[in-house]
Formats: sequence, structure tokens, C-alpha cells
Amino acid sequence: MLPIILSSTSAYRRLLLEKIGLPFTCASPDIDESPHKNENPEQLVMRLSHAKATTLQQNYSRHLIIGSDQVCILDKKITGKPHNFENAFAQLKKASGKCVTFYTGITLFNSKTGDTDTRCELFHVYFRELTESEIISYLNKEKPFNCAGSFKSEGLGITLFEKLEGKDPNTLIGLPLITLTEMLIRQGVNPLTACSQ
Repeated sequence: MLPIILSSTSAYRRLLLEKIGLPFTCASPDIDESPHKNENPEQLVMRLSHAKATTLQQNYSRHLIIGSDQVCILDKKITGKPHNFENAFAQLKKASGKCVTFYTGITLFNSKTGDTDTRCELFHVYFRELTESEIISYLNKEKPFNCAGSFKSEGLGITLFEKLEGKDPNTLIGLPLITLTEMLIRQGVNPLTACSQ
């Protein structure tokens, strides 16, 4: 089995990838993540996930390299990480009663053969109507200031929602494991049989 590299420094993605039980190491991709002019969210996350995976080829020439990128869209605009309480409050106030869509690009790159598989997964988050006091309380308790959309769905953030729609709840946190498993099996790596060896 080719060694697996997660092209990310995200603790969330690392924890997600650990779920499928395959050994891997992390490496930091050094790429410009700025959107291109007239690039839609799907094109953006697919381009960046591909770039994150392939940029490591020089140092990891016989590996399976995973790249992933995500954007959060509210009212047809990219919503980034809030970084502070004020921005997070504004994001959640704006999201109240609305649907926020997450676009997650994922790439599996076989640097030995050059084979590349890149896909985009969508996940829809429907917020319930939130009061200002609920938003303040949530932000004080969970402090999700480094999370796109200003919430942690795997924690108390789940209380903000009316419903969630998507193929894989892991996609919302940043790494679509169902799709990744399909990609790995296509490369001859089945997490179920590989784990038992």
C-alpha cells in the first residue's frame, strides 16, 4: 500500500481521517488560496483541493495524497472564518432562519502513477430562527472563531439547526469520508481490509 499523506494542517481533518483507521502523516501545502475572478464555489474548492494534493508531489513521489478545501456560502457570498466574537455574531445573526451551503472539494492524488480524482460535495445547513441571546450564549460557550460559518456541528452548534442535508455529515466538518473511501478503494486501498492486516 502506498503511504497516505493528508495535505493539511487542520486538526479537524486529521481527526476525521483517523476515523477510517489507515496510517497517514500530515504535510502542509503552501498554496495561494485566493479565489480567481468569476470562479464559482464549486470550481474554487475543486481547484484548491487539487492544488493542495499535487503541490506535495516533489517531496512525496510514491504516495496517495489527500487534498481538501471548503467554503461556506450564505446569500450567494463566501462566508469565511470569523476569527473573533463580533464577526461570529454577525455571521450567525445573518444565518438565522436561512440555509447555508458548504462546498467541499476533495482530491486523491496518486503521485506514483499521476492518477487524480477530484470531486465536490455539497452539504446544506438549515438554521432555525435564533435570538440574539441564543447567539451570544452559544459563542461564549463554544467559541467557534476558527470555523467557517461560526459553529461546530460536532459540538453545541448542532442546537442552532432546524435540519441538515447531505450525503455525509463528515463533509460539514471538512473531509467527506464516504467519498474518500470510494476514491481509496479505486486505488486498491480498502480501509476495512487494510485495517485487518
